[in-house]
Amino acid sequence: TRCSGGGRVPKALKETIMKALLLVVVALSMLMQTGCSRGPTSSYGFTLPDGDAANGFIIFKVYSCHECHTVQSVELPDIATAIDKRISLGGNVARIQTYGELVTSIINPSHRLARGYKTDEVAEAGQSKMTNYNDVMTVTELIALVAFLQSKYKLMPYEPSPYELYQYGP
Repeated sequence: TRCSGGGRVPKALKETIMKALLLVVVALSMLMQTGCSRGPTSSYGFTLPDGDAANGFIIFKVYSCHECHTVQSVELPDIATAIDKRISLGGNVARIQTYGELVTSIINPSHRLARGYKTDEVAEAGQSKMTNYNDVMTVTELIALVAFLQSKYKLMPYEPSPYELYQYGP
């Protein structure tokens, strides 16, 4: 095998590269298999029915979610706020909020605190200030609320950085 400069690639270097590629393939294979585990605690097979986004908007207001949240491009009634700075939901994002992430954020709000806010604005003693609705909200209300919220996120297309090729010589 020849390099672009006309020299040969040493056999030892070729073997090292092949070993490294093999290790990468094996590591990726193992990673994919662990992500697809079907053990007793796996989420494999878990799914909820589709929710009604219009009903989810009603649920959002019934549970007074707008005490602590705003939703991008959604008019909400005035209400006294429970926190100093409301947490914004929806809008243009580089990574979409998955169904599972939204469900988890509602049923276990302390699993991950809102980014871009001071900890004391969104949590007390490491726990989210968000009310735990697990014993209050029905599954039907939950899936409607998630359908409403998910419909308010818009995935922005990836825009690569401008990159000019380096030119050799004059």
